[in-house]
Amino acid sequence: MAMRSAGNKQLNTLHYPRLDTILMVENTIHKAKDYPNKAQLWKALPKKVMYQTFNVILEYLEDSNKILLTKDGKVIWIWNPERVKDLMSKNLIVR
Repeated sequence: MAMRSAGNKQLNTLHYPRLDTILMVENTIHKAKDYPNKAQLWKALPKKVMYQTFNVILEYLEDSNKILLTKDGKVIWIWNPERVKDLMSKNLIVR
């Protein structure tokens, strides 16, 4: 069992997600017509994913500022790569 730090909390992770699984979740969120909650999103995935692994992916996406989890449990895609390219082309410092 691996330990992972997410912000200020330690997680016991039995299984880390593969890149194709992360991309599958990203694509499902990005293509959603409305903002699903976590359970709706998990059920909408084209392939089954362990719920613990799904939560690790959501934490990663939130930490990397690709999604926002609202107080009412909705998952919102906020990543805008075109805007990032625009800012980088203007030599702005991006963290």
